[in-house]
Amino acid sequence: MTHQPNAHLLLANTRRSRWFWLGASLLVAIAYSSLVLQRAFRAEYVVQDDARQHLFWMQRFLDPDLFANDLIADYFQSVAPWGFTIFYRLFAAVGIDPLLLSKLLPPVLALVATGFGFGVAMQFLPAPIGGFFAAVLLNLVFWSHDDLASATPRAFMIPLFLAFLYTLLRRHWGCWLAIALMGLFYPQYALVCGGVLAFSLVQWQKGRLDLTHRRADWVFLGIGLGITVATLLPYLLAANPYGPALTAADVLDDPEFLGDGRGRFFLDDATMFWLSGHRSGLFPTFKPPLMGLGVFLPLLLWKLPTPLVRQVKHLGLLLRIVAAALVLFVAAHALLFRLHLPSRYTGYTLRFVLCFAAAIALTLFLDAGLRWLHGAQVRWLPAVVLLGGIGAIAASVWFYPRYITPFPADEFRVGRAPALYKFFAQQPKDIVIASLEDEADFIPVFSGRSILFGREYAIPYHKAYGQQMRQRAIDLIRAQYTLDPTLLRATIDRYSIDFWLISRATFRPGTLQALKFRQYPEALTEAQANLQTAKPILARRINRCQVLQAEEWTVLDAACLRGR
Repeated sequence: MTHQPNAHLLLANTRRSRWFWLGASLLVAIAYSSLVLQRAFRAEYVVQDDARQHLFWMQRFLDPDLFANDLIADYFQSVAPWGFTIFYRLFAAVGIDPLLLSKLLPPVLALVATGFGFGVAMQFLPAPIGGFFAAVLLNLVFWSHDDLASATPRAFMIPLFLAFLYTLLRRHWGCWLAIALMGLFYPQYALVCGGVLAFSLVQWQKGRLDLTHRRADWVFLGIGLGITVATLLPYLLAANPYGPALTAADVLDDPEFLGDGRGRFFLDDATMFWLSGHRSGLFPTFKPPLMGLGVFLPLLLWKLPTPLVRQVKHLGLLLRIVAAALVLFVAAHALLFRLHLPSRYTGYTLRFVLCFAAAIALTLFLDAGLRWLHGAQVRWLPAVVLLGGIGAIAASVWFYPRYITPFPADEFRVGRAPALYKFFAQQPKDIVIASLEDEADFIPVFSGRSILFGREYAIPYHKAYGQQMRQRAIDLIRAQYTLDPTLLRATIDRYSIDFWLISRATFRPGTLQALKFRQYPEALTEAQANLQTAKPILARRINRCQVLQAEEWTVLDAACLRGR
């Protein structure tokens, strides 16, 4: 009986054990979060990739004069969920810069998500070590993708959805609050919550599917569904000032959604399109691979001879999550892009399901191994198998962050031109900067000044905005490489351009081909022809119109370029 106490100690569900494994789970979250903080503050000018789009306009909270009549800022403010906007506005009201808050927020969200993830796992199987397994897997999911690190609406979805699952399993009113907050911060996932609630009304009774006959279920789930509808109605009824969302018919041949387009969606490989496409696929990434152990859970529940199997419960919820996600995935493809991107509905839901299933499977494996070790007459064999299995899993967790580069996959970008950002920040607040350079994408967030066009901001999902951004790109390409001074002057006047940003490579042969603007073939062909014919007007005026040379970038005065 010497090994039985160890089995009970490791798998015990006591108050002390729960606190120990919850603490260990939070320590894992803190350890990974510390890596994110190091990367977020490793230089003066650092910003998360998606935060550039979704947060730059929030500088208006600190200074209302910024980004006046700015199409890009107005658009991203118009599509920001209300709760997300209010959250950052409240912190800005006490003087906290949105960019700073976005760097501090991910570790907090990770801790909250880890706590709820641990709680959800405990509802499936009351073994605290299983909660720890789930927490580790969930943290690997969090930091193998950049959503949580972005501090954008997608980041709030992660803890809110786990909170929804936890409170739903406990039939707690907090479930309704989680749905309401989800609708305020990330409305697409309120649909997932509603789908899970709807499928929860269906039960397996007497060998067949039937609607639940419990009045308490109808009341609790019905209120949740009502809240889901109530939170989504404002989004459904409100008209977007930039027109309706694009439809499949609008984009089938649109270069913006093909090849190097900013909204690349359609892929030549049908398997990749449906299964692993970043925007279109059922399962965009399978990281971490260890969560794949979850697919063996049904076999373990059927065949594994351990009493702990009888304590596994609520697994129907995992099936309901999958069902809701699949229905919305199909609907999003059918209603493209009115429900936004199909992969949004399945990516995290399927990862969460596999993480919890894998955590249960690992716990059952551990319990079975300890019982085998206890009952075996020749103990070296089960000991070797058990220790080997534990060692292999521990090694996969330990070495996984070293296997993917970078880890955490936070997508923090470091601005390469501090002198450029400081120069523009010292200019009047209403200036407009024209550029086709990638570095221009950093100017709004680091300098607080408007740019005419930036590939990072050329999101094409609403007709009016997409058309305007496309026209701006075409006009800029033509004006930058034109041989006609009248065209350059007209473009500067049309858009009230104050400065023009170029790089050393702007007019070198081959640069145009390297630029990711092949979705504008009409302008690109014309520009290439001009480069082969003569030196563009803008290139001829660099020396006399230059106002700043910073590293490889040059800032030109638009009034000088205009030729006044």
